[in-house]
Amino acid sequence: MEHDQAYSIGACFAALDPDQFEACFGEWVAGGPYRDARKRDDIMTTIAIDVRGLTKTYRYHRKEPGVRGSLRSLFRRESLETRAVEDISFTIERGEVVGFLGPNGAGKTTTLKMLCGLLYPSAGAATVLGHTPSRRERDYLRRIALVMGQKNMLWWDIPAMETLLLHKEMYDIPPERFRRAVDELADLLDVERLLRVQVRKLSLGERMKMELLVALVHEPDVLFLDEPTIGLDVVSQQRVRVFLRQLNRERGTTILLTSHYMADIEELCPRVLLIDHGRLGYDGTLAALIAQAAPHKRLRAVFTEPITEARAQAVLAGLSIQPGDDPLTLSLSVPRDQVADAAGRLLQLGSMADLSIAEVPVEDIVRDIFGGVAAGSGGQ
Repeated sequence: MEHDQAYSIGACFAALDPDQFEACFGEWVAGGPYRDARKRDDIMTTIAIDVRGLTKTYRYHRKEPGVRGSLRSLFRRESLETRAVEDISFTIERGEVVGFLGPNGAGKTTTLKMLCGLLYPSAGAATVLGHTPSRRERDYLRRIALVMGQKNMLWWDIPAMETLLLHKEMYDIPPERFRRAVDELADLLDVERLLRVQVRKLSLGERMKMELLVALVHEPDVLFLDEPTIGLDVVSQQRVRVFLRQLNRERGTTILLTSHYMADIEELCPRVLLIDHGRLGYDGTLAALIAQAAPHKRLRAVFTEPITEARAQAVLAGLSIQPGDDPLTLSLSVPRDQVADAAGRLLQLGSMADLSIAEVPVEDIVRDIFGGVAAGSGGQ
């Protein structure tokens, strides 16, 4: 039995003798396609990432400045520790796209690095595709990819195609599969003409597209993205989002995404995880988070003639009127169950040119959530 695969039900079946497996599951293995351990594991579980009590503690030393501080630390070193990630648990199913939100220093990148096997957890356990990441097994590394917006995989002075050829050898990709993958990805990203151009000659958006191409050429099952659109202009950001959405739809790639751009989260991630000070504070749908954190909607009415403050207060009594400089515009913050009533009362004020009803922007919701957490932490 291969002990490295003993972390999923599918892996247990994979450890059976092939003839025993075929005898038990003949309908599934007709023709022998599931004699391959990876495929057998795929059909036995829908969970891609399983995290239980994951914790990462960093130990460091504090030294006072100057010669005196150096001498003191030489004989009496002050040791401190901080928990970058503390007892977080969650599961992600295959094919999901999940947003990982949190302020700087919340523990997002540390978590991604543990899931990729770059960092060893201090406590807890994680399995990705049935593997323990910290073991960095070859089969596991073939099935994941990590793209960090602030780290480069590409070599600066050579074309991206040279790096792709290197990855072909690293991952032992058959020539035909390699050509097909490069052609498909280059077409999706619209970078065919750039494959043989030196990386340093490319724009920031073009380089990020090439980073994605290189990360995906071996067709990973799970893609970890750490701020992939950072520093990109709005057009390049949108193109990257369109590509990731298409990748997930056509290949079923599981994606765990961190980003400070809420447009990335809104367009790509039906589900979000909120982390702050290393602790997981929310795990659910983005729609539920909006409804929970922002129980109001925003109404904005534009009138053809100015509305006096006295008349507005009389007709809209009991509603929260937002201050504004335009005498033709009234803005309200209204509980969701009172939107229809508020809209009807606005119509009573006079001739209306426009009426809009909108959710509170996700940026404002997340800012309020983390702002409140920070204020609460500061007061303790």
